Amino acid sequence: MNFTQRMRGIVKTIAIVLSLAVPVMLAVSAADARVGGGGSSGSRGGRTFSAPPSTSTAPTAAQPFNRTMTQPGSPGVGAPAAAGGGFFNRPGMGMLGGLAAGFLGAGLLGMLFGGGMFSGLGGLSSIFGLILQIGLIIIVVRLAMSWWQRRNATASAYAGPTPGPAVGPGTQTSFRTGTGFGLGSGSAPLEIGPSDYEAFERLLGEIQAAWSDEDVAKLHTLATPEMVSYFTKDLAENKANNDVNKVSDVKLLQGDLAEAWREGDTDYASVAMRFSLVDKTLERGTGRLVSGSEKPIEATEVWTFVRPRGASWELSAIQQTS
Repeated sequence: MNFTQRMRGIVKTIAIVLSLAVPVMLAVSAADARVGGGGSSGSRGGRTFSAPPSTSTAPTAAQPFNRTMTQPGSPGVGAPAAAGGGFFNRPGMGMLGGLAAGFLGAGLLGMLFGGGMFSGLGGLSSIFGLILQIGLIIIVVRLAMSWWQRRNATASAYAGPTPGPAVGPGTQTSFRTGTGFGLGSGSAPLEIGPSDYEAFERLLGEIQAAWSDEDVAKLHTLATPEMVSYFTKDLAENKANNDVNKVSDVKLLQGDLAEAWREGDTDYASVAMRFSLVDKTLERGTGRLVSGSEKPIEATEVWTFVRPRGASWELSAIQQTS
């Protein structure tokens, strides 16, 4: 078996693996159909790229944002979104990444369908074609390694500080409100009181309800424009798929403050929340169950709330926990 035949076998194997992985990815996505789509979206002001500290409710690190309008190094919320486009459009890849993506896509298709990776340039029988294939593979491997190193570096930044010993609800430095939030040690730069926790729990329920009703106007009163833009996009995708996501029976089970701070005239609070809910996706018009069930499930997420001085809290970010 020559080199070209071996490469065809490798590419076909990759194609088979991808074909098996896609349904699994879709199934995971369908299971996390609630508001936010089971991903990490939004902005935390100047701390967008710093992980909120771990808490007793969410002892593992919050995941980095996969959707945010805050640029690295930007002090606030609302900066233009970073350019997307997938793997080959990631920072640092530039024109070389785009060329590699184009040649790789054309080459892989040619190999899969038996035409060779660069058959249009003179056929695989030429030594020149073979050298180009090897060179392209080396370039792609190096790009992949570079991307993986940057990804691990970003993830390591989200390790977060090690949480201190848990403080029981019977001590003087911590107490549990009627809403189920443990207020922690009270050492945050911004003081968060019982009325704030009541607002956080209320927003948890109201945002899920507005999402379930596809009430974008209501969502605008509960969340930042950035978060509403993500919700609107997700709702549009549901409509395109002829689906509607219904969330009900949202109950806060446990919650505590990760951190609270002030940036100028704007207050921020990141809160870990473990809650139960009924999350199901129905076929629009018929009501046929597509995914989920009537059985409640649990989720643990870190929600960040923001308010201008003297105004009401709004949701500015949702992060999943590992």
